[in-house]
Amino acid sequence: MDYRKKTVVASITGLTLEGMDIMFISFAMSMIVAEFNIDLATGGFISSITNIGMLLGGMIFGILADKFGRVKVFTYTIFLFAIGTALTAVATSIEQVYIFRFIAGLGAGGEYGIGMALVAEAWPKSKQGRASSYVSVGAQYGVILAAFLSAMILPTFGWRALFLVGVIPVIFAFIVRRNLDESPEWLKAQKDNKEEQKKEKGKLIQLFATPRIAITTISLAIMATVQIAGYNGLMIWLPSMLQESQGLSVSSSALWTISTAVGMIIGMLTFGMIMDKFGAKRAYGLFLLASASAVFLYSFATGSAGVLIGGAIVGFFSNGMFAGYGALISSFYPAKIRSTATNTIFNFGRAVGGLSPILVGFILQHYNMTMAMIYLAILYIISFLIMLSLNKEKASRKGNVVETVQS
Repeated sequence: MDYRKKTVVASITGLTLEGMDIMFISFAMSMIVAEFNIDLATGGFISSITNIGMLLGGMIFGILADKFGRVKVFTYTIFLFAIGTALTAVATSIEQVYIFRFIAGLGAGGEYGIGMALVAEAWPKSKQGRASSYVSVGAQYGVILAAFLSAMILPTFGWRALFLVGVIPVIFAFIVRRNLDESPEWLKAQKDNKEEQKKEKGKLIQLFATPRIAITTISLAIMATVQIAGYNGLMIWLPSMLQESQGLSVSSSALWTISTAVGMIIGMLTFGMIMDKFGAKRAYGLFLLASASAVFLYSFATGSAGVLIGGAIVGFFSNGMFAGYGALISSFYPAKIRSTATNTIFNFGRAVGGLSPILVGFILQHYNMTMAMIYLAILYIISFLIMLSLNKEKASRKGNVVETVQS
């Protein structure tokens, strides 16, 4: 297997395990809420605290990966979120759940950006959209895996047994360390800029080095926030919404989750090809507007067929865009700060967008599913407007920073 394929396989597997871990919360949420006697908003904070950990972990491990190497730090992040997940199984209070989910978030936040940086540095620019989409579908493989495991484990063994599965990624971390070489582009950047890097104060500052770079960084962060807010709003609470509005059982809601995840996978693979062929502006414009329409119309879906097909369509557009963020963010920053940029920007989106389950829980308690879906539709329109200004610029590398110039 050549190096390009190895980076994709390693990154896909890492994101699969991460996606599985995140969806465990969704399927176990009702049991956790009941055991600790908490309300829905408090339950939503479990996901939010995980995403806050992802932001901090993304910044810390992104900087470490740019300094010490992608592969070495990548394995540490996998080990950390595996331990956090396994510890969740022995939590005796909701406060302990928060702590262990925060630890898992630290590792998961570092894993995403490092994996995307590895792929971006291994594949040519003309194929980075597709390569990024191949990696991104790993999260949906994780969703499907979580659905199967939840259906088998939860009814018989309960939610704690489900989280014990989280120790499996530790084995994967050792396999990666033994079989994946360091990024050649990172090694070259280290050699070419060794003396200059000794003088650098802090790489996070480089994301705001000039007003134009700062605007690009902020715009990308807003788009990432909307992506995560939409995903969390759909995947964390929709199974519960459907159980109540359509009378679905846990097994039926798992079937819905699988249907939606399949739609997401097809959407991601499609998005990657569209992005490579027509560019980011057209790809994101199409999918953002379609997502706004799809989530609003889905609130009116009825019957098993409508729920399953509609869920697949919503998943196709709303999370198809996820495939492009690795390539999009990476394209604006050089190798020396690429992992830092990808991790910081996308995990900022995870932290802020991760608050969405709290708001969706509040909306569901005081209003209804239609209002929740209108909220999600508005988010996609906001991202569309931000994208229009972002894509009027293109990346141009001069020396050690990236300047954005009018295209």
